[in-house]
Amino acid sequence: MRALHSLLGSTVNALCKVSITHCREIKLGLLADVYYGNNILNGYARCHDFFLAHKMFDDMPQRDTVSWNTMIAGHVNYGNFEAAWEILKEMKRCGFDFDGYTFGSILKGVACAYRCDLGEQVHSMVVKTGYADNVYSGSALLDMYAKCRRVEEAYVVFDSLPERNSVSWNALIAGFVQVGDRKTAFWLMNCMEQEGVKLDDGAIAPILTLLDDAEFYKSTMQIHCKILKHGLDCKSTVCNATITSYSECGSIEDAERVFDGAFGSRDLVTWNSMLAAYLIHKKELLACKLFIDMQVLGFEPDIYSYTSIISAYSEDVHKNHGKSYHGLVIKRGLEKSEPISNALIARYLKSNSNSMEEALQIFKSMESKDRVSWNSILTGLSQMGLNEYALKFFGHMRYAELEIDHYAFSAVLRSCSDLATLQLGQEIHALAHKSGLESNEFVASSLIFMYTKCGIIEDARKSFEQTPKDSSITWNSIIFGYAQHGQGYVALDLFFQMRKEKVKLDHITFVAVLTACSHMGLVEQGCKFLMSMESDYGITPRMEHYACAVDLYGRAGRLDEAKALIEAMPFKPDAMVLKTLLGACRACGNIELASQIAGYLLELEPEEHCTYVLLSDMYGHLKRWDEKASVKRLMRERGVRKVPGWSWIEIKNEVFSFKAEDRSHSHCEEIYCVLGVLMEEIKRMDFDANVKALMHDLDPMDWYCDNALLQNYDSVLSAA
Repeated sequence: MRALHSLLGSTVNALCKVSITHCREIKLGLLADVYYGNNILNGYARCHDFFLAHKMFDDMPQRDTVSWNTMIAGHVNYGNFEAAWEILKEMKRCGFDFDGYTFGSILKGVACAYRCDLGEQVHSMVVKTGYADNVYSGSALLDMYAKCRRVEEAYVVFDSLPERNSVSWNALIAGFVQVGDRKTAFWLMNCMEQEGVKLDDGAIAPILTLLDDAEFYKSTMQIHCKILKHGLDCKSTVCNATITSYSECGSIEDAERVFDGAFGSRDLVTWNSMLAAYLIHKKELLACKLFIDMQVLGFEPDIYSYTSIISAYSEDVHKNHGKSYHGLVIKRGLEKSEPISNALIARYLKSNSNSMEEALQIFKSMESKDRVSWNSILTGLSQMGLNEYALKFFGHMRYAELEIDHYAFSAVLRSCSDLATLQLGQEIHALAHKSGLESNEFVASSLIFMYTKCGIIEDARKSFEQTPKDSSITWNSIIFGYAQHGQGYVALDLFFQMRKEKVKLDHITFVAVLTACSHMGLVEQGCKFLMSMESDYGITPRMEHYACAVDLYGRAGRLDEAKALIEAMPFKPDAMVLKTLLGACRACGNIELASQIAGYLLELEPEEHCTYVLLSDMYGHLKRWDEKASVKRLMRERGVRKVPGWSWIEIKNEVFSFKAEDRSHSHCEEIYCVLGVLMEEIKRMDFDANVKALMHDLDPMDWYCDNALLQNYDSVLSAA
């Protein structure tokens, strides 16, 4: 804020000086000289007062190419490319010749506006007027193509330059960095050195942004050596990029060393880079200390600083810190900032306490809301299971005529999945298709999940087939879909196909594969996948992988191996793994091991009702009434209540929710009447099944006859 006030103050002072000079030159009659007029014109353009600049330009008795260039450059620097382009066209109509500065300014505007079509027109004018060999025009052309991601054309321009300087080399390197071509960018840097052009911050800083993974740690160290060799470590842009690169390569220690060594040359971006590094490495307390230190040393945090530190404190363990930063935002008068308000919304939604009310209060208080604001609330409602509200909120988004993006579609499709509302999901699918987002990896993944949950695996497969198939996100979703539908062999075939097409596997891929093995009883195959994850694929098994393996053993009745696997885990099992083992104990009827596991779970999650219910049901099944009563008593003492399970059904595009013995529906009497008839049919079928068993005991031949009769009876019931 101080910097902004200083900037505004300096701009006002500069404008006053230009106005005073303008008055003096009018009084002295100097404006007839185009040189003096251009100086005044340049002053107004630099102060971004285009009303006075245009008035001055229109009143000038004489104009030259410099006058026109000044107006074009002024509008380009202000970000008003359309006005600059109109002045260029007017300049041509008035018969003025373009020069290298004209082309340089307008091409800068073209690059910022990403109007490569207009850039090609300017390129033809550059060639036509003989300025193709001009270093200034050539560098501007090169920069324009590079920033428009047309690196092949940029290289052609670069190759035709009669003289190359560091500006042209840097522009070309930055272009290849922008498109992610790491190999060519490094090759160009080596060529630049071989031609004797000294490396500067304009070449090094972009290169460092490509080194963003642990595999590039050695490359980062090599670039750091070049930085020290060329004396670029005092350049703030290089220092900031080095901190970020070391952090993303996994070395927070090296990032700290670079930050500490830049004590005299730190700017606000340097502090923000180190702040982001601490947060990436989950060092929230160090980030908090850094946030305080920067203010003590006179650096006022900007929007990026606040959004970073607010986003860091999302869990209940840091709940008080998060509230404190919210208070600081209000104190500094920044609560109306969209990015900061969005960060606060995300912070409350990510909190373990699920503070939806606080998030909604911030959302309602925002004077202007962007797509991030709307999407954050929609995603929060969906993730918290408030699916009916999520669908209504999505309707409000459409009513507000917001552009619905892939984040919004993904969130609302998740709610359709949770509610199993097929018709509404299909309508949103049609809307995504109309918006051209159907093949987006996030939308496609949500569509696959929705159709899977609604029981239509064929439509899930169609959605998968319509995607580019270069992302693990959609592959993981379809593998999960087939696994959950009991088609484990199809799921495994897809996994092998995914591997064959060299799609990058991730930890979620193996959760899906292990789930498929578990549902198909492929114990040996599943164990082989688990054991080969790190050695063959470089993916360290996580807690969820071990939970899948425990489920795999449990479904096969191999409890001892499940228990041995848990004991051999490299980390302490969490509640998810223990619940999986408890479920396996229930399926196998091992009450002793179940009691032991339940004891651990009740210590970890004393308020979780599932453990009590599972243990109570097991004791009841084994007719151990005393133990069952003690579990029930413990629930009462701890105030734990069984959360009733809800079911729902969609009829004529309307969702009806209900639970056991529910009588809230307006037609409940008719529903219970039909339910009574169905129960009588079930009892009669159960009686027939008992008769069938008795007949089997009496005479095998009679059983076959009876079985045929029963099958016929079943077909009659089906027809009825």
